Amino acid sequence: MSLYARIYRIVAQIPYGKVINYGSIASVTGCSARQVGYAMASIPHDLDLPWYRVVNSKGEISMRKQGQGDLEQKRLLLEEGVLFDSTGRIDLEHHGWQMSHDVLDGETLEFGD
Repeated sequence: MSLYARIYRIVAQIPYGKVINYGSIASVTGCSARQVGYAMASIPHDLDLPWYRVVNSKGEISMRKQGQGDLEQKRLLLEEGVLFDSTGRIDLEHHGWQMSHDVLDGETLEFGD
């Protein structure tokens, strides 16, 4: 299975109302947080993934180079009940997803080879 397929498999399993940071996904997939970011920016349009549930290590939404993706991400997270403090941070103790390291052994999801 390709690196991006492993990343997408994890993202597909993030529960409603929870978030995870790029580095946590990187530690399970054996890549860098930056590579996870590249994968998130490259999600094929036909995959319905909760991309907005991936945040940076501070519990913040990372700014985008183009467009208003960060505003859309915040809107989607608020709709799921994820709260932000006055500095724009998410309480990772409350909203953080503690994935198990066998998350890639879970259900079969088709994301390429």
